[in-house]
Amino acid sequence: MSEPIGRRRWAIPEGWIPSESTGPAPEMTSHETASILNVSDTNAHVEITVFFADREPAGPYRVSVPARRTLHQRFNDLSDPEPIPRDTPYASLIESDVPIVVQHTRLDSRQAENALLSTVAYAADQ
Repeated sequence: MSEPIGRRRWAIPEGWIPSESTGPAPEMTSHETASILNVSDTNAHVEITVFFADREPAGPYRVSVPARRTLHQRFNDLSDPEPIPRDTPYASLIESDVPIVVQHTRLDSRQAENALLSTVAYAADQ
């Protein structure tokens, strides 16, 4: 396989999971997703820490991304050590033991006219 690409530390400074949705679940459930790409030959062990404006951080949430695979991790599905609260602004720090690439996506389906936002997360210098 090719050389690993990406960084080991990523930040998503903007997060919000709407509590309302329109359309069939789970496809159209309002959500936030970290799409994580691991092109290396080694499994990526990833920790996600979630920061809030008015309380201590939550996490770390631990996920694995197999070698040469991608994972689309919905923040809605993170539950251990606690669920991510809905209708609450937050930010996240994503750290991996191997280089990865992270993209952030939000689907807001509170209205029939859905809104989709997607951007590459901020990559910290190593």
